[in-house]
Amino acid sequence: MSFERISKTLSGDSPGRSTELNYFRIGPVDAVQKVYLQAAMHADEQPGILILHHLLQLLRAADAAGELNARFVVFPMVNPLGMGDIEFGQHQGRYNRATGVNHNRDWPALYDEVGAKLGEKLGPDATQNIETVRAVLSEWVKSLPTVTAQDQWRQCVIGEACNADYVFDVHCDDDSLVHIFTIPQLADNMQQLANWIGADATLLAEDSGGGSFDEVWPAIWLRLARDHADKPIPLPVVSCTLEYRGACDTFDELNRQDAQNLYGYFQAQGLIGGTAISRQGEAAAPTDLRATEYLRAPQAGLLAYCVELGDRVEKGDRIADLIELDGEGAFVSRIPLLAGTSGQVISRKLNKYVWANANISKIVGSEILESRSGNLLSD
Repeated sequence: MSFERISKTLSGDSPGRSTELNYFRIGPVDAVQKVYLQAAMHADEQPGILILHHLLQLLRAADAAGELNARFVVFPMVNPLGMGDIEFGQHQGRYNRATGVNHNRDWPALYDEVGAKLGEKLGPDATQNIETVRAVLSEWVKSLPTVTAQDQWRQCVIGEACNADYVFDVHCDDDSLVHIFTIPQLADNMQQLANWIGADATLLAEDSGGGSFDEVWPAIWLRLARDHADKPIPLPVVSCTLEYRGACDTFDELNRQDAQNLYGYFQAQGLIGGTAISRQGEAAAPTDLRATEYLRAPQAGLLAYCVELGDRVEKGDRIADLIELDGEGAFVSRIPLLAGTSGQVISRKLNKYVWANANISKIVGSEILESRSGNLLSD
């Protein structure tokens, strides 16, 4: 039994700017499997903090009862640097102010970093290959730069996640239903997760563009398997981004239930013992992320939505009107914004003033769209 709080000081880039990063290790030190969870990578997304707060209590009780079969590493607020990003009374937290880069973009392509060191070390034993790759990754992490606070933060986070069997990155959207981003190779397992957490959509892409945190962990294994087809290279990590509704959906009882559902999934995976929690139900089947339309505003304006979250629409249906704010049509004319596919509306904008090319809705369809290629995520 072990419940350990770790606190790391990230030295600041200027005087008086050091930051405290807190996380937890729970469960048997010698456990065969490891589960890594983090929330608030985008620091302006708070539901995950409350969900992991409640999950910590459940894990602590299970640990005290000797019911944990895996080692859990939990970062309830993984990005304290972003939590301090407050400007004119408004919390920002999505971007690194020094570089302008989204905190959930440009995570290292692990194969590019260590792939060349692995070729001669891989052998005929799959289990040994997993250990070999993770050992090389762990050594590589030690060599990462630690000059800036951002460097120190990334080294710590990568070091804890690089040998995990499960990597769950907890986010939320703007105003949305629960959904999951993951890779096609994990569709079966993610269907189980979707059933447990009540996800309305599971969106699949092996490379959605941008180097998001959840995708870098399976990517190295898939690449190794393709480049070393004569060696047994399994996919030993279950990784995903969990979008828990919208930014305003931080409610104690709601997020307590989210934590219990997540706990139930881990029980079903054999990672936690004890009395089993009842499952939610059957979720929608996973779909290709390229079949999800990101409907965008053609110009600045004020949104007047014609649909609710969860509505099913047909191609050509009106999703919203954009009230013009300048020019001849200012405050008089409306521009109809029409669905480019048939499917379910899973997200909308909270703030109804939008600018040109702003993403105003996600519509999950089944038909792959010609317009969806390259970077499949909104920034």
